[in-house]
Amino acid sequence: MKHLIILGDGMADWHCEELGGRTLLQYADTPHFDRLAQMGRNGLLQTVQEGFHPGSEVANSSILGYDQNLVYEGRGPLEAASIGVELEPGDLALRCNLVCIQGDVLKNHSCGRLETEEGDVLIRYLQEHLGSDRVHFYTGVQYRHLLVIKGGDKRLQCTPPHDIPGKPFRPYMLKAECPQAEDTARLLTELVYKSQELLRYHPLNQSRMDAGQDPANSIWPWGGGYRPAMQPLTSTYPQIRSGAVITAVDLIRGIGHYAGLRVINVDGATGLYDTNYEGKATAAIEALRTDDFVYLHVEASDEAGHDGSVPLKLQTIEDLDHRLLAPIMAELDTWDQPVCIALLPDHPTPCLHRTHTSEPVPFCIWHRGIEPDCVQTFDEDAARLGSYGQLQPGQFIREFMKYQ
Repeated sequence: MKHLIILGDGMADWHCEELGGRTLLQYADTPHFDRLAQMGRNGLLQTVQEGFHPGSEVANSSILGYDQNLVYEGRGPLEAASIGVELEPGDLALRCNLVCIQGDVLKNHSCGRLETEEGDVLIRYLQEHLGSDRVHFYTGVQYRHLLVIKGGDKRLQCTPPHDIPGKPFRPYMLKAECPQAEDTARLLTELVYKSQELLRYHPLNQSRMDAGQDPANSIWPWGGGYRPAMQPLTSTYPQIRSGAVITAVDLIRGIGHYAGLRVINVDGATGLYDTNYEGKATAAIEALRTDDFVYLHVEASDEAGHDGSVPLKLQTIEDLDHRLLAPIMAELDTWDQPVCIALLPDHPTPCLHRTHTSEPVPFCIWHRGIEPDCVQTFDEDAARLGSYGQLQPGQFIREFMKYQ
């Protein structure tokens, strides 16, 4: 039996007053989600281990069965792997957002959707002026880039920029957690302020402001760590002879790299609301013809949650149902080859809160012949009635992979 995980990043949400007290999954038109829930078995999954921040790196790697106490190193090393940067011992890799600062306030974490080509211009400019034998900037995707500090100390208190939109940024600047990390903290703080001086008058930012767009006028380093000690999934699940990950997000590509999954790039996959759902569905179907395991990740709902837009998040949920799950199910209905499908978010990104939370998320597992439970809809409340109850990190993948 082949296995497909469909992951709607940040798709879970809170009950929303403007939707009559329903969650977005309850309000959205999702006939294919609901069909899967009706045919399969459901439950809740705690994706964030106790003591860890509810980041996508924690939640997605936990879904794949990795114990964060053994492998967690932050986002930076995962994003390094995704863009082919091999870390040497002592290399501190940090996620490096290009953000928009307005006065003393961090206006947003993404500069109002920066294009990758624009980000590349600015990151190359920063490398030219701030790079050294110890400091290296690498271009990633859109506003998400990489900063590597040789000999850096990872014991830093860092705040993800998407946690503080509209707040004064200085109280959230990174800090050393021990005296040994003071040198690294000072260096990174200097780089932040020097980047603001350099980017303020860059012609690209002048053009963006002339066009009414937010300037990318500061870096924000966070999520630092060293190369993680992750073993490929094949070492735990020998039935996975080959696997693939489909995503537009560097972080998930990096997790896939260390998990031993080949990365499939899809034209038009943006990581935003305008992503190519149909292309991702086709890529997943084609991958299942040759691979035993496919991890299909869609970022759009998470971005809508960070933007605090209920209508936009509803659209992303319905797009995932209508434009991605529907064609996959229609195709697999014609196959003789059995495929086990799991549908779930990695964490909630409530529109009201505009950042990640640690609450458990709904999940559904289906394959031909599975005995369904009583659940009739795919949402946060209905999943509580499912036959799986509430699973803890690490339990989900074992349940999912036991169907062979």
